Amino acid sequence: MFINFTNLKKTYNMKINGIIHIGAHYGEEVSEYISNEISNIILFEPLDENFDILLKKIKGFNGNIKCNKVALGSKRSHATMFVSSNDKQSSSILKPKSHLTQYPSITFNSTEIVEVHLLDDYDTQNFNFINIDVQGYELEVLKGGIKTLENIDYIYSEVNRNELYENGVLVEELDEFLYQYNFRRITTSWVGGTWGDALYIKQKV
Repeated sequence: MFINFTNLKKTYNMKINGIIHIGAHYGEEVSEYISNEISNIILFEPLDENFDILLKKIKGFNGNIKCNKVALGSKRSHATMFVSSNDKQSSSILKPKSHLTQYPSITFNSTEIVEVHLLDDYDTQNFNFINIDVQGYELEVLKGGIKTLENIDYIYSEVNRNELYENGVLVEELDEFLYQYNFRRITTSWVGGTWGDALYIKQKV
């Protein structure tokens, strides 16, 4: 997370019951969740090596932490992930596009077949915060979580100004989709110039 989670929670007086983290990688944020007294956490990470590291890491934490070795999308299927050379941090179901020229040192020389589920397949009734970082695939994930969004108050998401990946969602498209469910983008950090992180908060109606 490029916008500090603890500061966000304090600034916007967030009341967080549980966190759904999609694209968990090695679980780098889990310790900060726990330090903020949030023990209900669901993690999604589809890549074999990442998932093994994630499982080892969470053994050191006390909490109700569940790990799922699947990708999420708008339909159940299997998909090919393009695996990146930077500890797999830039890996995506989408084929890299301008990412190749913007970050030429990061290569995508291997692929991995992953299982794709819907977010709505999972019991997330008591969770109200989503952290999602899936390299341009965010909209497809959220389309598979329409029912889940009913209980969500906060969404922290990577956002993009151009197609780092082919057919990756642009920030305006994500804004428009989430607006339908009463979410508004409250703050954005364009840390990468063409990409960044944003916080959406559901507006009470």
